[in-house]
Amino acid sequence: MAFRKFQADQLFTGTTLLDSSNILVIDEAGLVIDIVTIADAGEEIQKLNGWISPGFVNSHCHLELSHMKGLIPEHTGLVDFVISIITHRYFPEEEILQAMADAEETMLQNGIVAVGDISNNAISFAQKAKQRLSYYTFLELSGFTPQVTPLRFEKGLEYYQQFQHINSKNHSLSMAAHAPYSVSNELWKLMQPYFENKTTTLHNQETAFEDDFFLNKTGDFMRLYEYLHVNLDFFSATGKSSLQSVASNFAGASKTLLVHDVFTKQDDLQFINDLSADQHNQFYYCLCINANQYISKALPPIDLFRKNGCRIVVGTDSLASNHQLNILDELKTISRHFTNIPLQDQLQWATLNGAQALGFEHLGSFDKGKTPGIVLIDQIENNILTPNSKAKRLL
Repeated sequence: MAFRKFQADQLFTGTTLLDSSNILVIDEAGLVIDIVTIADAGEEIQKLNGWISPGFVNSHCHLELSHMKGLIPEHTGLVDFVISIITHRYFPEEEILQAMADAEETMLQNGIVAVGDISNNAISFAQKAKQRLSYYTFLELSGFTPQVTPLRFEKGLEYYQQFQHINSKNHSLSMAAHAPYSVSNELWKLMQPYFENKTTTLHNQETAFEDDFFLNKTGDFMRLYEYLHVNLDFFSATGKSSLQSVASNFAGASKTLLVHDVFTKQDDLQFINDLSADQHNQFYYCLCINANQYISKALPPIDLFRKNGCRIVVGTDSLASNHQLNILDELKTISRHFTNIPLQDQLQWATLNGAQALGFEHLGSFDKGKTPGIVLIDQIENNILTPNSKAKRLL
């Protein structure tokens, strides 16, 4: 059997940073055989400048919105961004399909091996069925008024059944609620069996007035409902944050990705920590920092998450809210705004943590028997990413 051997300035295993005396050994199919010392590695070692890492996991993406790149201006705020999504998402199908194919190719080149992808319909089915990347498809449903619930669920179930035909270790599927402010109690109940013992996800506290709506039935979401002609007579403020108002609906899921979390507070983290123990549900906090900057120039409270020992993962969001689907670029932005966070911690968020959150146990680290892909990151100075750092997929 032929082996390939890689040596770099640093070898990040998924959890640990090893120096250049350690050699990664894989077979021709990319299966990790071992990490050995130079003395035990033998000949034909491929020497590389930079850091070697397992392939990246993009834990939150909207592949089906790839055709919207550059259509929505930056810094509009969330409500106007959502309105723009509603008014711009309907394009000729061939344009959407081509944009998704191009976006997937870019993710491959950028070292991404797996994606947690939000789907509101089945248009991404054909691209995912090619199995060029591992995908966890979250069939996302929304419908805030009780009246629309039956129709929205029926249509969502139709899409869900189409995705079920992708039968592979490289594809997983569950249902997901869009956001606290867009899903009725009735719709939550109908969805719950479809994320039983699976991973599900939720757009969470992306803006300050999300909590205002649940606490007091005030804030800018009132303008969104007015635009959508939604009668809110049925809704009463809960007096709690948006997250605390809906989190009990995750009962049954084994893992939950809370995405954005820009305005998540200490009492929310404590609430989720207690709920996690009660529900036997692992919660992950997904950072999409470039999208937060794009939409509202906001930053998630990463230091607070680290202080509380939260499980952190990294996503790109969509090309409607980001200039590129590039995990390394997300880490650059994190490093620029949070200079105290070691790069190896960030790389674990972007590799092993993401793979664990999505249940792709064959990815995320250089443990023996895994096929995680290999990424080379160059132009790292003093263990810090620079503006010129790039990620190249080796395998």
